[in-house]
Parts: sequence; structure tokens; C-alpha cells
Amino acid sequence: MATATSSSSASPILCASFNQDKSCFSIGTKDGFKIFDARSGRLCYERVVGAFSIVEMLFSSSLLAIVGAGEQPSLSPRRLCLFNTVTGTALRELNYLTSILAIRINWKRLIVILQDKTYIYDLNSLAILDTIDTVPNNKGLCAFSPSSEGCYLALPASTTKGSVLVYNTLELQSLCQIDAHRSPLAAIVFSSNGMYLATASEQGTIIRVHLVSQATKSYSFRRGTYPSTIYSLSFGPSAELPDILVATSSSGSLHVFFLGPLINQRRRPNTLLGSMIPDSVNDAFEHPHHHVLHNAVPASVKSYVTIYKIDNVPSVSTVSAFRASIFIITYDGNFREYTLNVAKLNESSWSLEREFNVLETISDNPY
Repeated sequence: MATATSSSSASPILCASFNQDKSCFSIGTKDGFKIFDARSGRLCYERVVGAFSIVEMLFSSSLLAIVGAGEQPSLSPRRLCLFNTVTGTALRELNYLTSILAIRINWKRLIVILQDKTYIYDLNSLAILDTIDTVPNNKGLCAFSPSSEGCYLALPASTTKGSVLVYNTLELQSLCQIDAHRSPLAAIVFSSNGMYLATASEQGTIIRVHLVSQATKSYSFRRGTYPSTIYSLSFGPSAELPDILVATSSSGSLHVFFLGPLINQRRRPNTLLGSMIPDSVNDAFEHPHHHVLHNAVPASVKSYVTIYKIDNVPSVSTVSAFRASIFIITYDGNFREYTLNVAKLNESSWSLEREFNVLETISDNPY
């Protein structure tokens, strides 16, 4: 699960994230935080007590990891609160010397990202298992696999180029370092099982998908010719091979990259699942593996995208037809659901299914 954060002066939303199975999402504002059912848009929980810069869910459980934005003395950006939405009380608080920039969580691990340190906790006991000294990570950039088996953490390994450190949080050791881009990283995300890692640099022209087990770049996709800030990346929810990868950028476009046909075509015979021929640096797939919905969201407004589900559709084509439901939260306060229909590899259509303002939605029982 990925999270995007924003300064209060630039946006009414300070943070936004989907839970690990994409069924719910949370937002933090200057007034408090809200939890929504992503499928229905229903506001499930609201707490109006001050500004929050981080609100992370643990699947659909009652546990939240929340961090204040520092606008009230009681909501320090250096204090992590594990909060129970059923009782409305704090279960545990953890304090740090510097501001918390990101939190990641699954059923086994709690990850706390500071500017130059990352703490790994056992979720059940909250014992510190390891502390990783990192390069300066001012944006709190990280990726964490929601899977309890492929429990991988990805962190920037350089401030001058797009290198990624992949760390196994179960075995508590570095797995590999991937030199993904020439310029620093802007976005990273794992597939649901942790097998693949997608990366984008600050240039934003090329998005790469890496096979984690081999620490080599496996596929490159050209987003565009001109630089653009990649705000978020999301794999399809498949538990095995990811079907598609989506990205939102500062241009306001929604990009979809088809992974399934490429993975199936280029898997080497008689080898393990992930043994694929890596691309050269300049070998970037374009159309028909890349589809774009222009003006999906306002340009230059930070956005956070996820693929909720993919349904297969009967087709006479050699390429499987499918329908994908894509959710986007924009930091001007809107939620959008798009449906992507793909009949053939080079034929697709889009439809906006629903849109609502998350800031205006009122809970029946605010706390």
C-alpha cells in the first residue's frame, strides 16, 4: 500500500491511502481524518480532533496508525499513535526524535520511516526488530508488500540516482539493490505478492517493472516524451502475475501499461516463474502496451491511484479481454472511479462511473 502526503498550504487533503485490499481508503485533513468504504463511497468513520499527516489502515480491521501534522501540541509529527476505531482510544504511542515521514503496516510488521532511519517492528509485540540507516529520504519514499510471505520493503538507496534497496523484513536482511533509473526516484510500489517492483524517477518519462528475485530490470514502459511528476503507481490485484500497472502524473493523465502479455511472451522456457529476459535501457514498450486517459484528473493536483479489481471478459481475441475498476483520490478533495474496458491489446475504452467530494461527505456519528 502506498500513501501520498501533501503540505496543508497546498491542498485541503494532507494524506490519502487505500488499505491493503483496496476495499477502503483514508484521508487526513487539517480538521481530522476519515475512513471510507471505497466500493460504496460510504463514510465509515470520522474523527475531528485536529490535523493528521499520516493515516494508515490494517486491511479492514479496527487498527489505524496515525500521525499528527503538528498544528496542535497534542498531535506531534514525531509521535505515532496506534488507534482503535471501535473503542476510540489509543492502544500505544511511539515517540521519535524527528518527524515521521511515512508508515507502512501489514499483519506481521510495522514500518516507521524517518528522514535518515527506518524502524522495523513486530506488529504484535511492537518490539524493534531492526533499524536501517538510510540515505536522506525527505519525502518518506518507500514501498511495502502487503503480503505476509513476501514481506519486502523498498527504500531509496541514493540521492543522486534511482537506486532502490530491497529489504526482507521477515529475515531482517537486505535482499538486493536495484539500479532502476539515472535520476532520483519519485515513486515505487510492490505487486501484491512482492514479486515485482515498479519504479519511476523524477524525470517521469520511463516507468520500469523489476523482478525482485533477480534484481534486474525486466520491463520498461515509456510514459511520455516530456518530463512529468509521477504521483502514484499501482499494480493489478492478481496474487500471481500482475495484469496491468497504472500511473497518475502531474499532466492529469491516467496511464495503463499491460504487463500480462509481455510476461507470458518473454518468460524463458524451463526456468522459474520469474526468469525473464531483461530489457536494455533504451528498450521501452509503447503502444499497444500503453493506453492513456487524458484529463482524468486536474493537472498539477496530486493524486493517488489504485486498481480495485479486474474482471475477465469472454473474447475471441488471442489477448484476454478484461474490465478494470480504477479508483483515484485527488488532493483537491475528489474521489473518482473509472472503468477501463479492453477488448483487444490495442483497443480500449474508458468510462467515469462515479465521482464525489470526500471533504463534503458527512458522517452520521463523527467523533
